[in-house]
Amino acid sequence: MHDPNNAEAGPASGRRARGELESGVLGTLWAADRPLTARQVRDRLPGDLACTTVLTILSRLYDKGMLVRYREGRGYTYEPAREQASRTAERMHTLLERGYDHEAVLAHFVSALSEQDARSLRRLLSQDGARDGSEGAGEGP
Repeated sequence: MHDPNNAEAGPASGRRARGELESGVLGTLWAADRPLTARQVRDRLPGDLACTTVLTILSRLYDKGMLVRYREGRGYTYEPAREQASRTAERMHTLLERGYDHEAVLAHFVSALSEQDARSLRRLLSQDGARDGSEGAGEGP
């Protein structure tokens, strides 16, 4: 049974889940090689969205400090305030901080890494240890 008070929209309602559209807009802007207008963002997103819907999402992301906008004619162009890797790392850190047992969370995370990602992580930890003047925690470069 559909609960109209539920903020989580789903496939049955034909609406996107909360945050899905924001993620799509950010992904579109990260993939662009220049700032985009709302119409350009809309044209690159799947589905048939109203321009006003995209403008609302862009405005919300701007208000959250996630986008920079530039005046262009009577409207704006938008680009991410920071790169995707920085935003993803911030989200990972926030999720880790929510966990009670950080070591257990990290252990589960590391156990699910691909071998290539595990090698990258060991290399990065080793480089970080070398900068700190401490012993590296894994393979060398």
